[in-house]
Amino acid sequence: IYHDGWIASCFHGRLPWIRFAGFKFDGPEEVWELYNIAEDFSQSNDLADVYPDRLAALKALFDSEAEAMDVYPLRDASARRGGEYAVPHSLEGHDRIVYNRHHVRMPEHSVLNLKNVSHQISAKVVLDDLCSQGVIACQGGNMAGWSLYLDQAGCPTYLYNWFGHELTFVASTTPLDAGAYEIILTYHHDGGFGAGGEAVLSVNGVSVASNRIPRTVPVIYSMSGETFDVGRDTGSPVGPYPHNFVFTGTIESVTLERLSQASEATKKAERKGQFQASLSSQ
Repeated sequence: IYHDGWIASCFHGRLPWIRFAGFKFDGPEEVWELYNIAEDFSQSNDLADVYPDRLAALKALFDSEAEAMDVYPLRDASARRGGEYAVPHSLEGHDRIVYNRHHVRMPEHSVLNLKNVSHQISAKVVLDDLCSQGVIACQGGNMAGWSLYLDQAGCPTYLYNWFGHELTFVASTTPLDAGAYEIILTYHHDGGFGAGGEAVLSVNGVSVASNRIPRTVPVIYSMSGETFDVGRDTGSPVGPYPHNFVFTGTIESVTLERLSQASEATKKAERKGQFQASLSSQ
């Protein structure tokens, strides 16, 4: 805790990469340190033994602030809080979020989750010339994910990559001329954990392509740092296009929207899968 130029802190003893061997917060490894930040910004001179009264006051302040802000009970941050003490996700309650070209390299958990539900991906773009190309928005990488893009011929295309084994294309055969367009991918989920569904691609309200996606990724696209990007594909390419594949037109917005909700059984299966994924990444 920081107050008036001083900081009191406790290392707690658990190294970050030791994920499931936490210590109790009242154990013997709880050693508080005290630093005068105004004179020692690098926190190299521990003054806990020199100013025990100041340290005691800061510890009491920490306790009162923790009570006021509902920080207790303290816990090791090796996994998300569950049950009674679960921390709400920042996207909880949101079924529609608008992104723009500033949104690149976004971790999967920080983007609206479209798995196991019907959903829509809509992009408003402006093309300056014929044969504009590049990724409008994508998530994941070569081992799993999706991508909405204009191919190198300028044709609107949606690609779904199922674990690198199945690539499903929903692609128009007509290149887009210069102008303003709203490109929408609508996916109608069959229902269920990792089930498939029907995908329809439309441009300015007119359907230009459709295809069936046999099955979908139910839990996570990547455990190796693949991300959500607007205007480029920053990681390994989701599909058979050049690395990065920067969009050459203007992207006004990309909107992700959930059109349905997963069943309780599917949500339970998702949570189990996420837990198993966290174990395998330890």
